[in-house]
Amino acid sequence: MTSPVILEVAVNGATPRSVNPHVPLTPAEVADEMLACVARGASIAHDHHEAMFVADGVHPVDPYVEAWTPVLAQYPDLLLYATMAAGARGIPIERRWAHHEELARRGMGGLSLVDPGSVNLGLTSDGVVAEAAAPGPYQNSLADTEHMFARCAAHGTGPSISIFDPSFLRVALTLHRHGRVPPGAIVKLYFGGALEFGLPPTTTALEAYLEMLEPSGLPWSVAVLGGDVVACGLAETAVRRGGHVRVGLEDFAGSSTPTNTALVDEAVALLADLGHRPATIAETRGILGL
Repeated sequence: MTSPVILEVAVNGATPRSVNPHVPLTPAEVADEMLACVARGASIAHDHHEAMFVADGVHPVDPYVEAWTPVLAQYPDLLLYATMAAGARGIPIERRWAHHEELARRGMGGLSLVDPGSVNLGLTSDGVVAEAAAPGPYQNSLADTEHMFARCAAHGTGPSISIFDPSFLRVALTLHRHGRVPPGAIVKLYFGGALEFGLPPTTTALEAYLEMLEPSGLPWSVAVLGGDVVACGLAETAVRRGGHVRVGLEDFAGSSTPTNTALVDEAVALLADLGHRPATIAETRGILGL
């Protein structure tokens, strides 16, 4: 019997249509894209309606509600989560995380973002730095991290824990050992492709993370930001090691301009080749303990 693997799709992120014309941007486009990807096997979906670097740190909740409402009408238990703004400009976590609070109050999504650290983002392999990212890092203090985990616990949402480099994981695992990571967590191991941060998408890098992770028993997935998690072989390695996979146009970089559905289909085909299948929404909730 095939075993289930969680597939997440990150449908847009900061990827502009000048890079890929298939990126969904409006709430209606995001809803249609999510529905198509879930029908193909995705059980977690993530989208951006604002950039990571915004002046006031505010991400309005209304576009998320508009996009997610028709999706949840068809798949009420689907796991969705939003992004948030950087704190490097002195923006308090309460403001940057406010839309997560409101989505949780409305019972929408099931997951909330927790980014347990700070990192320089925006430098690409060709030496170009994104203008919005250049003035400062994507910043989350230890106090910010504790706040996000505590609010997840208060709302009963599972933490989607972003790991941009090993220090993020050490923080998350330390808090987990001390009982301050609530149930429902999934660790997202983000590897740098054309985005120059953290660890590269290699087997050695993955094994370094797994050496730290395995005593915790936390479920984990892999993604390549600025690359192709399937084509580079990391998805296969992760699945063979018991992990899960994230795909989508937020992450993808390459010579082609695929759709989100095509990337999901490629991941589903890989799972079939390896004797696995996409986890259903119910199975995903079970794996995470939600």
